[in-house]
Amino acid sequence: MGLMETDFSRFILHSSPHFVPLQKKCKDRLRLSNPSELHCIRLPLSLYRIMNKEHKETIRVRAISVGFAVLALGVFKPFGLGAWKWEAYLHLLMIWLLGLGVCFLTEIILKYVVRKPRSYQQGVDYIIRRNLWFQFINTPLISLMICLYRHFLLRDRVPANHLSWNNFFETLVIIAFCSFAIGLYWRFKFRSRYLAAELEETRLLNEHLKELRQADEKRAEEHASAIIESTNPTASPYVVLTGTTNETIRLQVADLLYLETIGNYVKVHYWCDDHVKTDMLRATSKQMEDELQDYPTIVRCHRAFLVNLCQVEQIISHAGTMQLVLCNCQEPIPVSRSNMTRIKEAIKGMSDRAQQRKG
Repeated sequence: MGLMETDFSRFILHSSPHFVPLQKKCKDRLRLSNPSELHCIRLPLSLYRIMNKEHKETIRVRAISVGFAVLALGVFKPFGLGAWKWEAYLHLLMIWLLGLGVCFLTEIILKYVVRKPRSYQQGVDYIIRRNLWFQFINTPLISLMICLYRHFLLRDRVPANHLSWNNFFETLVIIAFCSFAIGLYWRFKFRSRYLAAELEETRLLNEHLKELRQADEKRAEEHASAIIESTNPTASPYVVLTGTTNETIRLQVADLLYLETIGNYVKVHYWCDDHVKTDMLRATSKQMEDELQDYPTIVRCHRAFLVNLCQVEQIISHAGTMQLVLCNCQEPIPVSRSNMTRIKEAIKGMSDRAQQRKG
């Protein structure tokens, strides 16, 4: 019950660029037999204590979330709980314990069935999607658990508590409302952590872009060609874009800035003779995407935009939105929510390939 907003705080720790190198360094040192190197154990132990503290926080949040729902049941006393008088509080305690167990069952289902394990390296978008999956699975499971509890333990004094579809949907509505209210509470409470995680992720992406620019001070054409050749050696540094009326535009991939779809036309923005030039093609965005599929640096960031990531200077993120600032372009390019993950993975992939070439 309630979004597992503590994932955002854990994301901040694990997304730190210093976490993985330090962890690897200590693992390498622990293989040494020299007793003088045993001081390196302190770092893994401290990290273990931090992670253990985070797990305790997750349990605390879940316990409070289920407790809020049980408190609502105790106040409004549905399901004929009022007929049990003081014994109703014992039943509420049992429902709280069972609800906590269902939360852990939901975690197991998410990890092994839905294949969405806890991950702090996949970004805020993944955490949000995982929390929504948790809500989607946990709410009906909690409702079913309460229905079974009503059938076997509350039916003696209230015969209407027998197992039926009507009782299940009644319980589902009540639990869904409680879950929604609890989710709003945790989202408000952890909003600062969410924003901090979002800013941290944007900072890391901008660091990747900065590293890419510093890795090679040669012309953008050579930089883009190196990236393209590393992923697709058969790709040409030149591309010919063809419209439906046989008009064509030939340009270097490194000079391409972005493509913008306007009705039945695609506006091609590219660098030519020390200024930004724009040409129009009668074509669809999907057609352009198919023609550029051999170039991994050119990706869709919006239903109306394809962008060359080699030309991205900065990423701007604010309140769940993202924009790309391109070289020599005044207006930032929007990134839709459905394409945020693709952009992040593409930038991280470019950075990884640059590091491999450097190594």
